[in-house]
Amino acid sequence: MGNSYAGQLRTTRFEEVLHNSIEASLRSNTVVPRPVFSQLYLETEQPLAHDGRTENDDEDFEESSESNSPPLPYQMKPPPEGCCTTDGFCQAGRDLRLSSLASDALDVPPGFMLVGVKFPSLPESLLVCAVDRRFLPDERGHNALLGFSGNCIGCGEKGFRYFTEFSNHINLKLSTQPKKQKHLKYHLHRNSQGVLVKGASICWRGHDGRMRQMGSSLSEGHAIATEQPPNMALQNSSHTPSSYTAESNVDPSGLPQITDAPHLLTNGSHAVPSITHPPVHQSRPGRPSTTGSHANAGPPKKRHKGWSPESSATSLTESTLKTPPSSSALSTLSVSSVISNGVRTETAAPLSSSQGSLTPLSLTGLSVTIPDDLLHTCRLQPVIFKGHGPLPQLTGNVNEVLVSSLLQSCYLSSQTLPRVYQHYGPSPIQPLSAEMQILLTVYYLVQLGPDQVPLIEDLEQIFMRSWRESHLSEIRQYQQPQGPATQGRHYGIETSSTLPGLPQHFSLPPQSQQPLTPSQLPWLAQLAASSCGEGVVVLGEKIGSLAQGLQQTFSRLMEGHLENTNYVVIIFTPPRQETQSCVVVTGKHQCRALAECMYSPIEGLKEINHQLSTGVAQELINYCNSLGQDGDLDSLLDSATVDSNEPSPLSSSQESAEERSLKTTQSPKDTNSPKDKNSPMDPQTQCSKDSPSPKEKTSSTKDTCSEYSIEWREVRPIQLAVARKLLSHVCAIADSSTQNLDLGSFDRVSFLILVPPSEVTFQQTVLHLWSSGVLQELGGLDRECLSQRDAERYVVKMDKNAQARIDSLIQEAQSNSSTLYILVHDHAHWDINSASHCSSDSDSALVDQLLNSREVRDAPNILILHVTSFPFALQTQFTRISPYNEIHWPSAFSNDVDLYHEKTRYFGVSELLESTRSGSNMPLLRYDSSFESMASALEERFPQLHSAVIRTTVLIQHYCVALMAASSRIGSSHNLHKHTSVETLEIVQSLLTAAQQCPAHHGHMVLLRIPSLALAAWAHRRLSRVRRQLGLEESFEIIVGNPNQALNIGQSFTDRIKTWLKIHDADWVPQTYLELESLPCILILSGAEPLGESLPRSLKYCDLRVISCSYLQRTTLEQELGLAAYLVRAESRPPHNPGPGSDLLESDAEKLSSTDNEEEEGQENGDSPKSCSQQLQTGQDRGTLDQSTTTPNVQKGTMDTIQPPSQSQTQLQPHPLSQSFPYPQPTLHQPQVQSYSQAQSISQPQPQLQIQSQNHHLPQTNSQLFTQMLPQHQSLSQMLKAHPKPQPLPNTQSRRQHSKSTSSGSLSPRASSPHLSCSWARGVSRPPSVLLSRALYDIITASDSSGLPRCTSFLPHMSVAWASSFRPLLSKMMTCTEQSLYYRQWTVPRSSHMDSRNRTEGRSDNFHPRRLLLSGPPQVGKTGAYLHFLGILSRMLIRLMEVDIYDEEDINYSAQAEGVLYHPPNASWPNPDIVRTMPFDYTIHDPKYDDISSVYSAGYKASAEGNHVRQEDVYLRRRTSRIKLSKYAAYNTYHHCEQCYQYLGFNPRYQMYESTLHAFTFTHLLLGEEIQLYFIIPKSKEHYFSFSQPGGQLESMRLPLTSDWSPDSIKTPIFTPTTGRHEHGLFNLYHAMDGASHLHILVVKEYEMAVYKKYWPNHIMLVLPTVFNGAGIGAAHFLIKELSYHNLELERSRRLEVGGPSGDVWPFIILADDSCVMWNTVDLNARNGPVEHAVSLKHILQHMEACPDLAHYGLCGIRKWSSRGLKGHKQREPFYRGHLHDFLLLNVDRSQNVQYDQNRFSCHDVDFTLRLHSAGLLICRYNSFSVMKKQIAIGGYRTFIIKTKTTDVPTSVGPSQYICAPDSKHLFLATPAQLLLEKYLQHTSQKLFPLSTKNYAHPVLSVDCYLNLGPEVTVCFVSSRPHSVNISTTGLLFSGLLLCFADSFVSPLFLKKFSFLKGATLCVISADRSSLRQTVGRLELEEEWRFRLSDEFQTANAKEDRPLFFLTGKHI
Repeated sequence: MGNSYAGQLRTTRFEEVLHNSIEASLRSNTVVPRPVFSQLYLETEQPLAHDGRTENDDEDFEESSESNSPPLPYQMKPPPEGCCTTDGFCQAGRDLRLSSLASDALDVPPGFMLVGVKFPSLPESLLVCAVDRRFLPDERGHNALLGFSGNCIGCGEKGFRYFTEFSNHINLKLSTQPKKQKHLKYHLHRNSQGVLVKGASICWRGHDGRMRQMGSSLSEGHAIATEQPPNMALQNSSHTPSSYTAESNVDPSGLPQITDAPHLLTNGSHAVPSITHPPVHQSRPGRPSTTGSHANAGPPKKRHKGWSPESSATSLTESTLKTPPSSSALSTLSVSSVISNGVRTETAAPLSSSQGSLTPLSLTGLSVTIPDDLLHTCRLQPVIFKGHGPLPQLTGNVNEVLVSSLLQSCYLSSQTLPRVYQHYGPSPIQPLSAEMQILLTVYYLVQLGPDQVPLIEDLEQIFMRSWRESHLSEIRQYQQPQGPATQGRHYGIETSSTLPGLPQHFSLPPQSQQPLTPSQLPWLAQLAASSCGEGVVVLGEKIGSLAQGLQQTFSRLMEGHLENTNYVVIIFTPPRQETQSCVVVTGKHQCRALAECMYSPIEGLKEINHQLSTGVAQELINYCNSLGQDGDLDSLLDSATVDSNEPSPLSSSQESAEERSLKTTQSPKDTNSPKDKNSPMDPQTQCSKDSPSPKEKTSSTKDTCSEYSIEWREVRPIQLAVARKLLSHVCAIADSSTQNLDLGSFDRVSFLILVPPSEVTFQQTVLHLWSSGVLQELGGLDRECLSQRDAERYVVKMDKNAQARIDSLIQEAQSNSSTLYILVHDHAHWDINSASHCSSDSDSALVDQLLNSREVRDAPNILILHVTSFPFALQTQFTRISPYNEIHWPSAFSNDVDLYHEKTRYFGVSELLESTRSGSNMPLLRYDSSFESMASALEERFPQLHSAVIRTTVLIQHYCVALMAASSRIGSSHNLHKHTSVETLEIVQSLLTAAQQCPAHHGHMVLLRIPSLALAAWAHRRLSRVRRQLGLEESFEIIVGNPNQALNIGQSFTDRIKTWLKIHDADWVPQTYLELESLPCILILSGAEPLGESLPRSLKYCDLRVISCSYLQRTTLEQELGLAAYLVRAESRPPHNPGPGSDLLESDAEKLSSTDNEEEEGQENGDSPKSCSQQLQTGQDRGTLDQSTTTPNVQKGTMDTIQPPSQSQTQLQPHPLSQSFPYPQPTLHQPQVQSYSQAQSISQPQPQLQIQSQNHHLPQTNSQLFTQMLPQHQSLSQMLKAHPKPQPLPNTQSRRQHSKSTSSGSLSPRASSPHLSCSWARGVSRPPSVLLSRALYDIITASDSSGLPRCTSFLPHMSVAWASSFRPLLSKMMTCTEQSLYYRQWTVPRSSHMDSRNRTEGRSDNFHPRRLLLSGPPQVGKTGAYLHFLGILSRMLIRLMEVDIYDEEDINYSAQAEGVLYHPPNASWPNPDIVRTMPFDYTIHDPKYDDISSVYSAGYKASAEGNHVRQEDVYLRRRTSRIKLSKYAAYNTYHHCEQCYQYLGFNPRYQMYESTLHAFTFTHLLLGEEIQLYFIIPKSKEHYFSFSQPGGQLESMRLPLTSDWSPDSIKTPIFTPTTGRHEHGLFNLYHAMDGASHLHILVVKEYEMAVYKKYWPNHIMLVLPTVFNGAGIGAAHFLIKELSYHNLELERSRRLEVGGPSGDVWPFIILADDSCVMWNTVDLNARNGPVEHAVSLKHILQHMEACPDLAHYGLCGIRKWSSRGLKGHKQREPFYRGHLHDFLLLNVDRSQNVQYDQNRFSCHDVDFTLRLHSAGLLICRYNSFSVMKKQIAIGGYRTFIIKTKTTDVPTSVGPSQYICAPDSKHLFLATPAQLLLEKYLQHTSQKLFPLSTKNYAHPVLSVDCYLNLGPEVTVCFVSSRPHSVNISTTGLLFSGLLLCFADSFVSPLFLKKFSFLKGATLCVISADRSSLRQTVGRLELEEEWRFRLSDEFQTANAKEDRPLFFLTGKHI
């Protein structure tokens, strides 16, 4: 198959095609390269790739097979002529047999071991060989490298790299492919006699001779010291992806793409299709504009070429020529430690972020001498990256060279294949070869820009991409998820055509089907480097060693031949040895950046302090003071001071001190003497403040600003939502079965907030706490919080004083177990150092010492809440925080929908980046090219100075010059504008003019971020001097933000703030930055990192130009950018312009947590607004129009002309024209355009905008950010041409009002309109502008292949490391929860991280159960959220201690019944004789029955209004009271305390209680069949039962005797029928019984047996028969009562058998509702009348059981509690005879003949009480006791759902549909017939009994049963039983007759006793139609009642469901 040409003419230059042809000839020794002109003019297609190649490792190159033929049988390579071929001898003729060499002294090199080789033709003998131990498995069969390295013991030949080659040498005559797994069989060792003997078998785990070893595959160059255990390489590398998605993304720029062609596999190596070459436009040397020549490179077949066992130990030592930083991320890591544990430990910094110790031992015998005066001559400090092989020893001037092993670590980690490729046995997947890594490195360096610094992440991703593309087809085989091999979710790996973080034109070299050989490498590398001129130099062909290459490099450096060279790549490829390489960085900018990146931020600050203290920066300061021809800066300032007649604002003493510090020259050694006038001040020196002028006057009352308004804001809705999220997570911990948090045991909350050691952060948190009201709510203060000092004891700075505070809290927590303590760790990412790695006197690692201590960890009442904006360092493989305990800040907006009704909208890092991509306005994030060019020039001039010193000096110089230029003190003749930048001039101009425009002098804040305390102090002194000499002391304040010091504000400015805030306290001073709202000031924020300080909304400029490239971790980068985070009005967001911001920055603030709102995940990409107001306006602050509304391509400070977008590569850079035009002074009242719809009609000012931007170097503010977007269809140039003449802009429309609230609970200024005079009010709703260094700007604004900002792929934190180089990139669609799982899978903590030892502490899950993490973007309001959480948590705990109790007055109460006393008020027990004389009260008084029919009694008079009708679910809305639980309460399953553990069976110290199932059968006449019940009896409760034998048949439940009594036991069994309340039923009676032993039985339905047993394993359960699954409460009570009576008989028989009295068996049972929660008794002896108080259930039951006449009563009960139960009743009868409910003491012996109605669903207790009374049994209620019933809205016997047979879902069925005519086609219902009948009678009785409605004098006669006919119908109950007690009905006319299941006692004669009204209604109910007719006939009803055929009905049940039938008739 040949190539098919597309016939397209190619435009590639001839020279490059010639290179390609030469390259192809170098790469192949068999394939003829294509002719040059064919390549030049014709475009080729990719040849089809195919598999099926045989593996033959003894050839370096193989011819590509064009067929798919099967593999050929193996054939041994014929031996050379003259060689020995005898078995057991090598080809040199030396004996290799073990029997011959057993006693010989053998030379075994270090790192090798003797192995016995199995010989096929000599089965009894072994051959001896020496094998590198790294290629052999350990004792577990793991960690064997692929490939082979061995020596011949016989002839001594070394360096066999392939087992195939070695097997030929030792004459292994094989017919199959040689495999080391098959033939290397035994370890050999010497015994005690020194004889070499066969040892243990080599453990080739999981492989036989046909399988291929897939070991850990540590890459070439990865050396492990011989003394190191062989299994330490990948002991923790199991967290690798098992699911990959290989994609080929299309680059939109049309640059080189990887064509999607199949891949050819040859010899297990990889082939990647080539890349089509675009036209190459050669640019200036050293900076290629597009890709250069591409080498056809590919990974080698020699998988481990370059291994040198002898150098394994020494090649690991770090070679640095600089003192290693102690806390550097890789300060002293050797390569072996880098790869140990299967993880990489380099930082996400540029390539040299670490260095090691100076111990380079070279085994080559060569050394390199560093020339003297290298730094002085070359003005740079070269950086040497160790690559492959050992680095030669460096001697001489070693202090001026830096050595880093980070590149070497990258090489090694990129060759460590993940374990996912080891699960399927043999695989062709191999890591990249050393040659391919070197070539890819050259390609990467070639395509870097001249100002770019190499990044380790970029190179790592290049290696990964090359590896994935070369094994694309093999990777797809492993895309199925592997269960044990992965952790968390799997992330797809994208194969992109453009690499993350690289220039968009970067592409990989084309790779052919042939592997890359060492001999080809130098040629190909030089070929690749040739495209960039002198930018990259490759030394590889004419050097004899690395040492020679290094020596040449230094010589050429000294000679100046590498002036334009940034990198020198040295390659040494000795024959039959490993390839060696290193990279020397020689570019000035790159060397400086890499050297400074070796410092940690803390060490960088120390270096800066050292340079300042030694005076080396003085020359720089003096140099910057000079303005060239314009004079000297100091002399100009002095002249300005002399010319002014104003007095100095300083007092004499202060002035003299200032002058001394400015004018005294400081000796470099005299660090304590006053410094030079421009030298930096010592960081410990207190910055002197400018005193106010004596002539200063405070603002008068008339100087007030009407637009200014500040008010402390309320909690925002989103903060409330987050607080509730926190609460729900806390509740989830408590609800889990782990018993880690018992919320029910706490009655109050206490807390301590831990903040970083920043005085401002401390005071800021105190301020929020004080103003939040949390302290008053928690009851933390005895008095009202009058000052902030009261709140300071709840906030702790994490310094040395924090230890005592934490210790006292621990002691307090141990002594107050009922208090829940919350430790809030704010800014939690700040100090995560391990205490074991820090000195005891250090302030670091305090968090680890305090929060991770055993006392805090094990305290059950301490909960830790970590709060941070950057949680990445806490999300590692060893984290202590469960992923389920993470709470992520949600987005307030989703697709323009306000989810939380927010008034504000967050503007953070994502929105800042989006402003750089929006083409309609000036970006908020930008860099200053003028500043950058000046700083770069000075960095080259002063190479020994740290860049922060240089950049700070230049920055302050710019500010000083800008202040001089903006003031009127210095004449325009000096032309100062050219000595500062446009950006700086704009900032200063805005600062000065803003306060002048407002009558109250409101202004803006300018933030200068200078991390060094010393530099910040010097900058403060320098700016203060300039301000003083220019007479601007009252214009603005200059503040140093030192974290160790409190704020220091001048008195005049403090007075202003007090006036604005209306503060009258004379001693008040501002303590937080938030209180500086609207104060015109420059804030110099110092410190290594921000410590959580919130900034006011008047912040307008955030100047981060000093921040350098040493901040290349994601946390540090986002932390610096987070200073500019802002909250803007939600209304100011454009309604239809959601900018696609980055969703992963600020911990993915724009994504909802997948655990919170998963359904909204995919909708959050559009939340970042391109602008927040989008209004076109002029720069009113400056009085000039701005060019920011023209085009996004305008580069600030570099070019001021408008360019078309196509000129992005080469920018015009004209000289600033501001030298010819004086700077325009600001004017007021400029016209503005407020809406673009109006601007289109008056677009004439657009040309003026162009003219001004081209002719004036104007300052540019961010005031134009909020401009209306230009129409997309009209280009800017068209708009400019259309309106050539400028015209004024009318003031057309007022701005929409905005307000801004602070991030953490701060200020919300009032809205502003465009024509406000107050500049602060106009700008308060605009986010601040951010100025960055060019390097950081390029990094931050670049995007990776997934569209995310480049910085998201950086290492998240210095204290963590990537777990593998084979990790995928973050995806743009990841939610914050998925992002957390990503970091949990792919990062591991370093040894200095406090979580690094978490896995070794013996914990099984590694997660602390009471630890939460709240993450949200900076300045978004997390403080207010967690403070509100503390408040609602306190309220919830109080709420948990309370329950909703039904609190209702008795209904139907008659006042005339009061006042009659039958018993003395203090009678303890009722007298049965007296009770018999008491009239039975037929009236129902329970309020839950206010919707049922009243029972007729002669003495009762119904109320006029009657009972109201309630809805079905009315019990959910009944009146309740919230009552605190007493110590005697009953609890549900959520209650856990120490006392209850054993009672509930959950005590972890004991085995879970076992239960047994016992059947119990008895016969009942009413049911007509045997009833079989089941008891579930725990082992601990078996003593309550009697068995035929231990473990045998259940015989009975043991009952005590009447005479038995014990103070600690209850005699009466308690039965609680329940359904649907396995969690909420109050079955825990341990506290209610006060610990007394009792028999409690839960009566459950069969289908609920399992779930009740799960929740209550230690409770006895009575399981109802299956037929009762759909029955009501009546069935349960019926079976309980009948079972109890049957059991009573059994117990009496058992007592007789043992000779005891049968009649003394206790006959009582308790029937208790499952919602009884507390019990009370009435204290009649109280001073203020009767008082109720809580008592235990034990007290009540023992009192009732002790009643001497209790056996006379059939039923006893207690009163239902009501808060008004005792009011108004001075003399109340202590006992009552009437209806009883809820809690019953039933005498089953006396009530033997009265049963509960088993069919009833409602009113069963009313029915039973009426029948019990009619049977003559005494019923008595104890009024002195009451029961409280808890409102439980879940479950219960009242919750029955009416639904149809056709569907299971509830349907809306009216009561009229509950019945139907017999044999009719009606919608049948899947509901019990009895329930349908009861519901029908309840709701339609007014139609059924029309004469009875509201007619109490004529009730419905109900015989033998009570049925609810609705509240408007009165029922008269009579019993047909002989000798029954009935109400007198003489003279009573009934309005109806109800006969329900009339038995034989109902006779015609019985019915003739009663009289009925004419037209009265008869209702006869029977089980079927035949019995219905029989009843009518038997009772002779047709004589007095008229029936019709249409009056017969049935319930709407199907025939199989046994419907009930009833017949109605009218009285004649």
